[in-house]
Amino acid sequence: MFFEMLVALGGYRVFKALKRRSRLGSRSVHRAKRSSDDIGAAGEALAQAKLRTTLKWLCGDNFYLHEGTLLIEHAPGTAFPTAEIDHLAITPFGVFVFETKNWSGRIAPSNCPGILTRIAPNGQADDRRSPIEQNRSKIRFLREQLPEMWPVAGAGLFVSPEVVLHPELSTDLLSLADLPHWLRSKCAEYRGRPAVDVAEARAAVLMYADVSAEGVMAHKVRVKRLPVITKNFKSFY
Repeated sequence: MFFEMLVALGGYRVFKALKRRSRLGSRSVHRAKRSSDDIGAAGEALAQAKLRTTLKWLCGDNFYLHEGTLLIEHAPGTAFPTAEIDHLAITPFGVFVFETKNWSGRIAPSNCPGILTRIAPNGQADDRRSPIEQNRSKIRFLREQLPEMWPVAGAGLFVSPEVVLHPELSTDLLSLADLPHWLRSKCAEYRGRPAVDVAEARAAVLMYADVSAEGVMAHKVRVKRLPVITKNFKSFY
């Protein structure tokens, strides 16, 4: 009887230890997820601040920079009706869509179209979907909806101070330091043409936007249900 009690006590202790380990593991996953979200949010805040400073320098007060993420309804009635824009800027020389990445390490071209290779400081490499590829359908949608005379362009914006961009990458993949020159170049390319009416362009874009809390929540739920492989390559949804 005494032996059976010892066995039972031992089993209970093992059960408690396993339960505690499972609980700690769950907390670790939650902390990792929260940390990833925090890193992304911090990167978007850096990009927003740099965009505002740069646009103020180029345009004075004649620009629109959307505050926060913008959802556009690019495919109503489909399984994924909305797409997420990290940063939308409207200027007298065009409408611009920016996809922000807070990646560290070296970013290099990949053998696969639409994919970049990120090489961590420890030398480990992984493939990630290019911000240009993520922006492609959003830019196409806006070009189809807006007047042809209004240029629509986009760029991938890498905000980490610890990122190094390979020289053979597209010139539409930028560090924060590259952003003023990139926008200045777009302004110079457009010079001599009729200025985009910023207020009119803003109203036209926001016609297709969903800014409701319910819409944002529904979008996040759809993203969570995406296949794992799609998430790994950073789908634009």
